[in-house]
Amino acid sequence: MESKYIYICSKQINIFMKKDKIIYWITTAIIGLMMFFSVFAYFTDPQVAAGFKHLGFADYFRVELGIAKALGAFALLIPQVPLRVKEWAYAGFGITFISASIAHFQSGDASSAVVTPLVLLVILIVSNIYLHKTKVTA
Repeated sequence: MESKYIYICSKQINIFMKKDKIIYWITTAIIGLMMFFSVFAYFTDPQVAAGFKHLGFADYFRVELGIAKALGAFALLIPQVPLRVKEWAYAGFGITFISASIAHFQSGDASSAVVTPLVLLVILIVSNIYLHKTKVTA
Protein backbone atom coordinates (compact mmCIF):
# COMPACT_ATOMS: atom_id res chain seq x y z
CA MET A 1 0.00 0.00 0.00
CA GLU A 2 2.77 2.44 0.90
CA SER A 3 4.69 1.90 -2.37
CA LYS A 4 1.56 2.76 -4.38
CA TYR A 5 1.25 6.07 -2.55
CA ILE A 6 4.88 6.93 -3.31
CA TYR A 7 4.31 5.98 -6.93
CA ILE A 8 1.31 8.29 -7.14
CA CYS A 9 3.27 11.12 -5.54
CA SER A 10 6.21 10.65 -7.87
CA LYS A 11 3.81 10.66 -10.83
CA GLN A 12 2.38 13.98 -9.66
CA ILE A 13 5.85 15.44 -9.30
CA ASN A 14 6.69 14.31 -12.85
CA ILE A 15 3.56 16.01 -14.16
CA PHE A 16 4.55 19.26 -12.44
CA MET A 17 8.10 18.98 -13.75
CA LYS A 18 6.80 18.59 -17.29
CA LYS A 19 4.43 21.55 -16.87
CA ASP A 20 7.29 23.69 -15.51
CA LYS A 21 9.56 22.78 -18.43
CA ILE A 22 6.82 23.51 -20.96
CA ILE A 23 6.13 26.93 -19.43
CA TYR A 24 9.88 27.65 -19.28
CA TRP A 25 10.53 26.71 -22.90
CA ILE A 26 7.47 28.52 -24.29
CA THR A 27 8.29 31.78 -22.50
CA THR A 28 12.00 31.49 -23.28
CA ALA A 29 11.24 30.78 -26.95
CA ILE A 30 8.99 33.86 -27.12
CA ILE A 31 11.76 36.04 -25.70
CA GLY A 32 14.42 34.45 -27.92
CA LEU A 33 12.37 34.79 -31.09
CA MET A 34 11.41 38.39 -30.30
CA MET A 35 15.05 39.26 -29.68
CA PHE A 36 16.21 37.62 -32.92
CA PHE A 37 13.43 39.41 -34.80
CA SER A 38 14.52 42.75 -33.31
CA VAL A 39 18.19 42.01 -34.12
CA PHE A 40 17.22 41.33 -37.73
CA ALA A 41 15.22 44.58 -37.85
CA TYR A 42 18.06 46.56 -36.23
CA PHE A 43 20.41 45.65 -39.06
CA THR A 44 18.03 45.62 -42.04
CA ASP A 45 15.14 48.04 -41.49
CA PRO A 46 15.81 51.76 -42.09
CA GLN A 47 12.66 52.60 -40.08
CA VAL A 48 14.23 51.04 -37.00
CA ALA A 49 17.33 53.20 -37.47
CA ALA A 50 15.04 56.23 -37.76
CA GLY A 51 13.24 55.10 -34.61
CA PHE A 52 16.50 55.05 -32.67
CA LYS A 53 17.26 58.55 -33.94
CA HIS A 54 13.74 59.65 -32.89
CA LEU A 55 14.43 58.35 -29.38
CA GLY A 56 17.68 60.34 -29.26
CA PHE A 57 20.13 57.46 -29.53
CA ALA A 58 23.27 57.44 -31.67
CA ASP A 59 23.40 54.94 -34.53
CA TYR A 60 26.22 52.95 -32.91
CA PHE A 61 23.91 52.18 -29.96
CA ARG A 62 21.55 50.33 -32.33
CA VAL A 63 24.46 48.16 -33.49
CA GLU A 64 25.69 47.50 -29.94
CA LEU A 65 22.18 46.66 -28.74
CA GLY A 66 21.65 44.33 -31.70
CA ILE A 67 24.83 42.40 -30.95
CA ALA A 68 24.01 42.22 -27.23
CA LYS A 69 20.46 41.00 -27.94
CA ALA A 70 21.75 38.27 -30.26
CA LEU A 71 24.26 37.07 -27.66
CA GLY A 72 21.62 37.18 -24.92
CA ALA A 73 19.09 35.25 -27.01
CA PHE A 74 21.67 32.56 -27.72
CA ALA A 75 22.52 32.41 -24.01
CA LEU A 76 18.88 31.85 -23.07
CA LEU A 77 18.09 29.33 -25.80
CA ILE A 78 21.18 27.08 -25.62
CA PRO A 79 20.70 24.64 -22.74
CA GLN A 80 24.45 24.09 -22.19
CA VAL A 81 25.05 27.74 -21.30
CA PRO A 82 25.92 28.07 -17.57
CA LEU A 83 23.21 29.39 -15.27
CA ARG A 84 25.29 32.44 -14.30
CA VAL A 85 25.56 33.52 -17.95
CA LYS A 86 21.80 33.05 -18.39
CA GLU A 87 21.22 35.26 -15.34
CA TRP A 88 23.28 38.04 -16.93
CA ALA A 89 21.21 37.71 -20.10
CA TYR A 90 17.99 37.95 -18.07
CA ALA A 91 19.32 41.05 -16.27
CA GLY A 92 20.37 42.66 -19.54
CA PHE A 93 17.02 42.02 -21.18
CA GLY A 94 15.20 43.28 -18.10
CA ILE A 95 17.13 46.55 -18.14
CA THR A 96 16.59 46.83 -21.90
CA PHE A 97 12.82 46.34 -21.64
CA ILE A 98 12.45 48.85 -18.80
CA SER A 99 14.67 51.36 -20.62
CA ALA A 100 12.74 50.91 -23.88
CA SER A 101 9.45 51.57 -22.12
CA ILE A 102 10.80 54.72 -20.45
CA ALA A 103 12.35 55.98 -23.71
CA HIS A 104 9.09 55.53 -25.62
CA PHE A 105 7.11 57.19 -22.83
CA GLN A 106 9.48 60.18 -22.65
CA SER A 107 9.36 60.58 -26.43
CA GLY A 108 5.58 60.74 -26.40
CA ASP A 109 5.16 57.59 -28.47
CA ALA A 110 1.92 55.62 -28.64
CA SER A 111 0.92 53.69 -25.54
CA SER A 112 1.45 50.41 -27.40
CA ALA A 113 5.15 51.31 -27.77
CA VAL A 114 5.33 51.93 -24.02
CA VAL A 115 3.42 48.80 -22.96
CA THR A 116 4.95 46.23 -25.33
CA PRO A 117 8.37 46.17 -23.60
CA LEU A 118 6.60 45.79 -20.25
CA VAL A 119 4.64 42.79 -21.55
CA LEU A 120 7.92 41.27 -22.71
CA LEU A 121 9.34 42.01 -19.25
CA VAL A 122 6.54 39.97 -17.65
CA ILE A 123 7.21 37.08 -20.06
CA LEU A 124 10.93 37.36 -19.23
CA ILE A 125 10.20 37.22 -15.49
CA VAL A 126 8.04 34.11 -15.95
CA SER A 127 10.83 32.51 -17.99
CA ASN A 128 13.34 33.27 -15.22
CA ILE A 129 11.07 31.91 -12.48
CA TYR A 130 10.50 28.68 -14.38
CA LEU A 131 14.21 28.37 -15.22
CA HIS A 132 14.88 28.14 -11.51
CA LYS A 133 11.93 25.77 -10.93
CA THR A 134 13.25 23.41 -13.59
CA LYS A 135 16.82 23.60 -12.27
CA VAL A 136 15.71 22.84 -8.69
CA THR A 137 13.53 19.88 -9.70
CA ALA A 138 15.97 18.52 -12.29
